[in-house]
Amino acid sequence: MSAAANPSTATNSASATSALATVAPTGRGSSSTAAALIDPALERALADVVAKEAALLDAGRFDDWLTLYADDGRYWVPLQGAAQVDPIAHNSLAFEDRLLLTLRVERLKNPRAHSQQPRSRCQHVLQRSALVDGVGRDGSGHELRTPFLYVESRDGEQMLLTGCYRHWLVEVDGSWKIRFKRVDLLDADRPLPAIQLFI
Repeated sequence: MSAAANPSTATNSASATSALATVAPTGRGSSSTAAALIDPALERALADVVAKEAALLDAGRFDDWLTLYADDGRYWVPLQGAAQVDPIAHNSLAFEDRLLLTLRVERLKNPRAHSQQPRSRCQHVLQRSALVDGVGRDGSGHELRTPFLYVESRDGEQMLLTGCYRHWLVEVDGSWKIRFKRVDLLDADRPLPAIQLFI
């Protein structure tokens, strides 16, 4: 994963900005305020989506993982961590829509991928997800905040990353889907090793 924004992101910056205004988490509200307004069963169902995503990545089930994303879903790893406001005005470690995520999955599955000889493996360790806000900018969905530890291993070497996820989940045809996933790394502004999988 490059530390610079993907070239296709710059090419489509106008459309990305429009999409971000609709789907990006607002950061408003608080866990306690939101929790008072939501059914505990619904909050558990939302947290289960976050846990399922991590489990699928750990198992290397990338095609199944992609199905958790909405058609307009995006995956963002800011270069400045939690301090970064948007992915357009500043470079990002990753800012990818469903198409780019699919291309990355296909590369990981390709037996000729040099970076996957031997294959990378990962392990996510999650703290309890907490509801951040009740509804999104367009009046739908819920945002969850989840502190995490991420370990990626390849050829006997491990790297450890830590930070906080912000998942924006929306209901699509009776199922909860990821519309926006933001990964705020604790030390995002420091030199990082090549990240082969998905944090």
